[in-house]
Amino acid sequence: MNDDHLFRVILIVGSSVLLPIVAYNRLKSQATGEKLDRRQEGLFILCTLRPVGVVGMLGLVAYMVNPSWMVWSSVPLPATLRWTGVGVGVIAGALLIWTLRSLGKNLTDTVVTRREHTLVTTGPYRWVRHPFYDSLALCVLANSLVAANWFILASGALLFILVLIRTRKEEELLLARFGDAYRRYMERTGRFLPHIGRGKVSSYRVCL
Repeated sequence: MNDDHLFRVILIVGSSVLLPIVAYNRLKSQATGEKLDRRQEGLFILCTLRPVGVVGMLGLVAYMVNPSWMVWSSVPLPATLRWTGVGVGVIAGALLIWTLRSLGKNLTDTVVTRREHTLVTTGPYRWVRHPFYDSLALCVLANSLVAANWFILASGALLFILVLIRTRKEEELLLARFGDAYRRYMERTGRFLPHIGRGKVSSYRVCL
């Protein structure tokens, strides 16, 4: 088995573990049947975020089906760096599962919260306001390294930039809903990286 086929198998196994977990949590969060107004994301994000995500996912799926289909965007990476990507992927998967377990039914795929959403004070939200997006960034890095593919990295990086833009609107809506409590939370925690030396903090639910 050559390197590409070995790392292809690793990506398939990782996806087979994570995707059902994500799908289950998405379905569980929609149990109320409440409709969400995704228009609040803004026209630019509505027209770009999900299409870019689909394009990046198609590139990854193409690599997993047949690495030769993505050879046009492959880069020569040493095996040690690709194995580093495997390690990053394990960390990303663990953070994603931790985040999903902490959110429970508070999970959404847009900036709008549901009426029954509550504040989450456990898990990774204790340290950062957007651990779901941290796990996304780590997954993009891991997949790019494991596949040794610049297209997967570029599409994933563009997706994360769009998420960064959307985060501003997301936090505006969270401030409108949770008021001073969320404002104090913002002062105590970092958006994507923890504030060092600020002591223990409580975290608040972040809309995904």
